Amino acid sequence: MAPRKKGRSRRSNPKKTEAHYKVQDPYFKQAKAHGYRARSAYKLKDILRKYPIVRRGDKVLDLGAAPGSFLQVLNEIGAEAVGMDLKEIEPIEGVSTIVADIFDYKPKGKFDVVTSDLMPNTTGIKFLDNEESVDLELRALQVAKKCLRDDGNAVFKIFNSNELKRFTNNARDCFREVHVFKPDAVRSTSKEIYVVCIGFKC
Repeated sequence: MAPRKKGRSRRSNPKKTEAHYKVQDPYFKQAKAHGYRARSAYKLKDILRKYPIVRRGDKVLDLGAAPGSFLQVLNEIGAEAVGMDLKEIEPIEGVSTIVADIFDYKPKGKFDVVTSDLMPNTTGIKFLDNEESVDLELRALQVAKKCLRDDGNAVFKIFNSNELKRFTNNARDCFREVHVFKPDAVRSTSKEIYVVCIGFKC
């Protein structure tokens, strides 16, 4: 019997690493080329093209702001942005940053817009991660209630799952409009979506 030829296995490839995605990802390449700190800058750009909820001069509080890509986009628009995170954020000219737990934050004034790009520590167990994502953004919603002026707007990142309705129902109690949107810049394999809330009324 002739010996079997050596060659590549036909078995499925191992799970792709984050480094692999970055090499293949056009948004990562664009972000690097245009000086953005992360590809998430394009997620916010997509959101604002669809829902222009931030205007020049608006005061915006960005929750979970590190490394600062949302802040860069908000600064370009001419918004007065404040970024908050447990991690220190490299300075951006014209932007204020606070290193603190957002859930301990006591605002001294009102904001026109709140953005939340918070992400829970995932376990790989889908139903637990989905619940944690909703719970985290429900807490961010409580922060927004304290911070927003009347008729203000907000954006929350969340995992798309059966748990989503638990969040949108709460959001509808406080906003005139609630829209679920997946930006083009979110990877097709990702379950990330954004909930865009317009017209704060609580």
